[in-house]
Amino acid sequence: MYFDSEAIFQILQLLVAVFLGGIIGLEREFKRKQAGVKTYSLICLASCLFALIGREIFEYLTYKGGIPFDPLRIIQAVAVGIGFVGAGVIFQRESGIEGITTAAGLLVTAGIGVAVAFQFFLLAFITTLLTLLILEGFRLIEKRFFYD
Repeated sequence: MYFDSEAIFQILQLLVAVFLGGIIGLEREFKRKQAGVKTYSLICLASCLFALIGREIFEYLTYKGGIPFDPLRIIQAVAVGIGFVGAGVIFQRESGIEGITTAAGLLVTAGIGVAVAFQFFLLAFITTLLTLLILEGFRLIEKRFFYD
């Protein structure tokens, strides 16, 4: 078995997905949230992997001719799957509902993984930065104006 340049590039894409998911997970770890570095890295990795596989299957079937395949179904499946994971981290407590931000963070992290798989690297990096801005920057605004 050997690695051609495409295989090496795909491995790099997976590593980028793990890195970007891990950055978001680190922010969540610092806040001592349920999902942290491992969870966010795995979500981003899995969504990237599914999208890479979908892209490869699409390219393979395109050469076969006449076989219908819609690569957008892979993205849809990732979104549905992450919905189940997100639902599992949302809890209703006496003090209110917890975990909605975690679920939303996992959803955007899955999107980042898909973006990496389809080689939208700038989009993935910008989305990661915006996610961190939302999680940290908006927390400071909430703390200052809405909470004691």
